[in-house]
Amino acid sequence: MSDTRRIARNTLMLYFRQILIMAVSLYTVRVVLNVLGAEDYGIYGVVGGIVTFFSFLSATMASATQRFFSFSLGKNDVEKLKQSFCVNLAIYALIAVLATVLLETVGAWFVNNKLAVPKYRFYAAARLFQFSILSFLASIVTSPFMAIVIAHEDMQLYALISIEEVLLKLGVVYLLQIITADKLVLYGALLFAVQVLVSLSYLCICTRKYEECQFKKIYWNKTLFKETVDYTTWSLFGAFTSVGRNQAVTILLNQFFNPIVIAARTIAVTVSNQVNVFSSNFNTSLYPPIVKEYAAGRKEEMFSLIFNGSKMTFFLMWVFALPLWLHMDYVLTLWLKNPPENAILFTRLALFESLINASALPLMTAARAQGKMKGYELPLGSVQLLIFITDWIFLKAGFGAWIVFVVAASGNALMYVLRLLFVRKLVKLPTRRFALNVLCPLALIALCSALPSYALSKIFSRNFIQVCISVLISVSCSSVAMYFIGMDINTRKKVLSIMQRKIGLNKKVGGVA
Repeated sequence: MSDTRRIARNTLMLYFRQILIMAVSLYTVRVVLNVLGAEDYGIYGVVGGIVTFFSFLSATMASATQRFFSFSLGKNDVEKLKQSFCVNLAIYALIAVLATVLLETVGAWFVNNKLAVPKYRFYAAARLFQFSILSFLASIVTSPFMAIVIAHEDMQLYALISIEEVLLKLGVVYLLQIITADKLVLYGALLFAVQVLVSLSYLCICTRKYEECQFKKIYWNKTLFKETVDYTTWSLFGAFTSVGRNQAVTILLNQFFNPIVIAARTIAVTVSNQVNVFSSNFNTSLYPPIVKEYAAGRKEEMFSLIFNGSKMTFFLMWVFALPLWLHMDYVLTLWLKNPPENAILFTRLALFESLINASALPLMTAARAQGKMKGYELPLGSVQLLIFITDWIFLKAGFGAWIVFVVAASGNALMYVLRLLFVRKLVKLPTRRFALNVLCPLALIALCSALPSYALSKIFSRNFIQVCISVLISVSCSSVAMYFIGMDINTRKKVLSIMQRKIGLNKKVGGVA
């Protein structure tokens, strides 16, 4: 199967997965917000955020592991793949120990001494913190097995386990409403149970399906260990500054504002993350082929994946972000009934920040393919730290909480430029071609779809039917703009040919402009 067809198949599978996840997530956030209340939901956002601050360890290790697995598969080196798996398991064990020590010392000290939580909710917050740590440790166990599934491009299995997870979380929402207990503590305990079941699913399936996971022999490679540690260390630095900045800003807002503001930010980040996952899922299906093409020395094929992938990752977020932006007040009110103050503004700003990052996802993958991370992560991580410092200065000067989203968007625009320059250096990506083939078309797509969608949203925005009509028009405008502006002639011919086959037509595709 060709890379294009395989990526398309994997993307469709991930799309189905994400639509279900998004539907359940939107429902669960509404119920959890109502059950916990805005104050406890804000506490959950802060306390859970402290553990999320450390969850970059798991996510970054998975990314690093996937890079080495995909590189070995691209080289068709089975022995190296087995060595990579064993080496990465050893590193995961070290990471788990380090994370536990940090969370139970630095994290516990912060919760006990610095966290702005009402006194009558302090015990619940401390219990929630412990369950969040356990959930995080269970996710570390999951990460190497998830990475091997993605490296093999077995997205059907990945999607099925993800669906299992979201259905279990739906069960959590049901139990949260019927069990009599402290709802905040109960929520943390049930989420931990879900993570354990997901971890067991990955462990059982991967040890049966993939030879490198069966532990028939312990493989070791000292050189590979050093290479992986070096790669992972700088990846951790980049992830630490990225996740750290986001979670530290939440804690910073906690020091300046009340829990209602934190709840509004939590909702904004939740919506933005859910929309962003559509584009990141596509990048997940791009990650293995980009690394494999680089490992095999096929540069032009890799560049083609980067160019087309950058446009598609942007489009897959834009097609959802634009109608949400236009009807954010209606959507949040329909979803949450009474959204916290500032939630509408925060969510619009968070979507704008995520849009800047969307088309940069394949660039991030290309930068990791080469394996030398210091020169890439150090300057980008420095910008992340600069964003946090700038946030603190503005908040100290008396600006509203909205300023943190504006600063973040500006910082991400700067990092986009830096990523492009570094990828040119690392893998010889032609930046002029990237600007002409990616950036210019994306600007035109945004302009040509946003203007008519905005004008029509002012007409169709009074009730549910009219909003649905407006959303349909917005999606149509974005799709037409992507087809005629974002796709080259050959891609349009392929798309039209597929559509004709699907509906049983036999018309020729020749002459398509």
